[in-house]
Amino acid sequence: MKASLKRRSALTGGLVLAVFSALLSPVGPTHADDVRTVGKSTDQGAHLNLGAADLPEKRTVTTLAPGVTLTKISRGGADSSLFWTAEVAIPSDSPDPDAPASALSSQATAQRTADKLKAAGVDARVEHVQSPQLADAGGDLGYRVRAGHFAAHADGASVVAKIKAAGFASSVIYTGWDGDSETSTTTRGPWNLDVITIDPGTYQGQLAASFGPDLEKRETTSQLASDAHALAAVNAGFFVFDPKAGAEGDPAGVGVYGGKILSEAVADRPALVIDGKKNASNIQRLTWSGKISAPSGEATLDGIDRVPGLIRNCGGANDLPTSGPLQDVTCTNSNELVTFTPEFGPTTPTGPGLEVMVDSHDTVTSIAETRGGAVPAGGHTIQATGTDVARLRALAPVGAKLKIDVGLLGQDGKPLHTNKATSVVNGGPLLVKDGSVDVTAGHDGMVHHNDGNSFYYGWVHKRNPRTFAGTDAQGRTMLVTADGRSTSSLGLSLKEEADVAVSLGMVQAMNLDGGGSTTAVADGKVQNSPSGGSERAVGDALLVLPSRKADQ
Repeated sequence: MKASLKRRSALTGGLVLAVFSALLSPVGPTHADDVRTVGKSTDQGAHLNLGAADLPEKRTVTTLAPGVTLTKISRGGADSSLFWTAEVAIPSDSPDPDAPASALSSQATAQRTADKLKAAGVDARVEHVQSPQLADAGGDLGYRVRAGHFAAHADGASVVAKIKAAGFASSVIYTGWDGDSETSTTTRGPWNLDVITIDPGTYQGQLAASFGPDLEKRETTSQLASDAHALAAVNAGFFVFDPKAGAEGDPAGVGVYGGKILSEAVADRPALVIDGKKNASNIQRLTWSGKISAPSGEATLDGIDRVPGLIRNCGGANDLPTSGPLQDVTCTNSNELVTFTPEFGPTTPTGPGLEVMVDSHDTVTSIAETRGGAVPAGGHTIQATGTDVARLRALAPVGAKLKIDVGLLGQDGKPLHTNKATSVVNGGPLLVKDGSVDVTAGHDGMVHHNDGNSFYYGWVHKRNPRTFAGTDAQGRTMLVTADGRSTSSLGLSLKEEADVAVSLGMVQAMNLDGGGSTTAVADGKVQNSPSGGSERAVGDALLVLPSRKADQ
């Protein structure tokens, strides 16, 4: 094994092929291991559709293996129009005294806030926020209040103190992170992206997803890549981050690994479906299907491998407060049936309810009157809460045969057929469909109603670190990361992310988990600059695994 790793290191470390200027083709139309095809007629344009059209752009392409490339793209440079400023949390218009402050409000409320700050000696200003129009969201978001123009973050401390003394909260932000309509096409950067491209016609390894030793613990993307000896990797789907929202590390949406369905879908959000045998991928909207069957009847399963009653990102039929997807919200359901596999972890979640142990022969071997225990090797457990406790007890006495069926359905209602080479990771929203920008932020739960557009403003509208994936017209899969939340790399709004995907040649693309999770790994090291200053441990990752021949 050590000798094979040395051979791969020599291969990956010494094959930097070229540095491209903005006049060359984007990574999409460039063949994975032959840069002489740059001038093909499939080119989508000379540069990324990002910021001002005349920005300098540099690309460095490295071949990691035949059919796998890493393209590092830097675009733009210092922008003298950008600065640091204090953004004020505006008291809510709601009559509820406990209603939280918001980044945005009506013009009248924003002006009242600015007037109070001016009376306290703060030179506050009101700004109208117009967001790029997406497929089902965007446009007029409201009004914000800001104060000051600072050369550095630290310079805003005195103004923040004055704002606090006047009774308001605020934070210092960089205007380069704005995704406002009027500046999105004039900003001069800078931006830094990493693009991993996999050509299924040439690549002899396997594209797959991994969650690590078990679902309920988090690992860094680089650790998951190292453990699998991957050539490259990026972070993948949304996951539970706060233990109060469920099992930390558990996918917050669909998850299929090695052909096993280990996490249910969030409504019909888009998912990246990978056929590892062909190294092909596509984007599908999948829904969850699960049930348990016994001689005395059957019952619908609410989920798999997650804490009953806590549904991160919502999307279940009986979830509260909504049965639709709702990003970064934990819905609840007091009456649930959830099944667990050995992949979940050493023990299942503890708590009141009922847990039935089912062995590898589909036979109920024991019943526990409280939840929490080890899953039988090759078997399952089923946990019940609330009114489903009596239902499960009646269906599953000791000795009974209890069949567990879980599946995923496509938009056509047909089952998604999986094998050991199938991987599916969650994400959203959709970014590109049939070669055109189609950002479905509303449908996929990124619009929070009754919060003054604050979530949308921060998550969709503003520039953030992003990870996304998709395919081009030649069937190649692209895994992309864009750094953000710094002055050296601004990040992308969702609209910019979709524009970039199209200019890279993608005909379909979807957003994956981003922010502090955004990580690209290649050649045994982290290639980007994670926004938290170091890697965040994540729920799962997409891995470019080497061919078996390389390990022999």
